[in-house]
Amino acid sequence: MNQSPLETALSRAMIRWSLTKSTPVAETATSWVFRVEQNGRKPAALKILKPAKAEDERRGGALLNWYGGEGAVTVFDIDGDTVFMEWLDGVPLGDAVRKGRDGEATIAFAGVVAQLHKPRPEPAPEDLIPLRQRFRALFDTDVRAWPHTARDLYARANGIALRLFDRPAAQIPLHGDLHHDNIISSDRGWLAIDPKGVIGDPAYDVANAFINPMGADKLAAEPKRIAALADAFSSRLGFNRKRVLGWAAAHAALSACWDLEDGNAIVGQLAILPQLLAAYDLA
Repeated sequence: MNQSPLETALSRAMIRWSLTKSTPVAETATSWVFRVEQNGRKPAALKILKPAKAEDERRGGALLNWYGGEGAVTVFDIDGDTVFMEWLDGVPLGDAVRKGRDGEATIAFAGVVAQLHKPRPEPAPEDLIPLRQRFRALFDTDVRAWPHTARDLYARANGIALRLFDRPAAQIPLHGDLHHDNIISSDRGWLAIDPKGVIGDPAYDVANAFINPMGADKLAAEPKRIAALADAFSSRLGFNRKRVLGWAAAHAALSACWDLEDGNAIVGQLAILPQLLAAYDLA
């Protein structure tokens, strides 16, 4: 009987790494994830990439490999479009925020960023995408796609993004999609998962925190919370506070553009963007 490409990839991985007891745990837009065991040891994870989405995920896998388990889930090996990696069965950092412990979560978030941004002796992966390329959806969006009353917000955020790119900054490997629910607890501490594999300004890696986690839109739009995040990331990571707020506003608008492309509502972004722009003006 002919096997599907997924079945073939799974069979090959089970043999290659002497794995047993594969259990499907998730299917995302980009991959299938299985829980496996290796020689009766701790459980591990197999991530098999979908061909149409493999390029982005491949970059992320290479970046995880480069992180070497510091601040991120450990990659044991990569074979083509299959990633053999550490199994994390903890809870997302977003749970702490949703349970009222936002301050603790912010400290943990900054700690993960510090680990990810540590200099490493090995050269970074070569195919990381430039941050400016990631912002293409913002720069290419027709302003008429935005609600009439929000077009000034788009214009301001777009202008801030252009100014940030025009002012030189360090260029380092970035996770590129770091938010509270992409940080998972483990017996090794908080660890990041699912990087995009970007290269650019270090301060961009905290931008997503301002519009996250899921289910906390009301909290995210509070000026006190925005100020607390900016203060924490500035003091703990040494980032320029105004630059952090600029990236936060620019990313909120970029996120809105992605949602508009997908036909989704942008209520959350429209609630927070005026507050981010106001905080940027005051910084």
